Amino acid sequence: MTLPRRENSGELQNVVPGMRPINDAHVTEPRLAVVEVAAADDETAFAIQELLATQCAVAAADRTIHEPGEPGVRLRCYLDLRQQPDA
Repeated sequence: MTLPRRENSGELQNVVPGMRPINDAHVTEPRLAVVEVAAADDETAFAIQELLATQCAVAAADRTIHEPGEPGVRLRCYLDLRQQPDA
């Protein structure tokens, strides 16, 4: 069985234009994660980020990325499941 190629593998330097590559520091320990949200609009992307923030600590994004000629927006945030969300 062949596993699908990871989109952010070392073979591909820039899968999504405008998005920084995920590096080892972002996921150095268990319960750390990087989440990329693809959504139709900013409001939806930020709503997803807020939903994630109710469950764990989030290094939140303050803006989305829109590629000209492409539909929707993308947002990347960093999760730390080891910590409780800010109250």
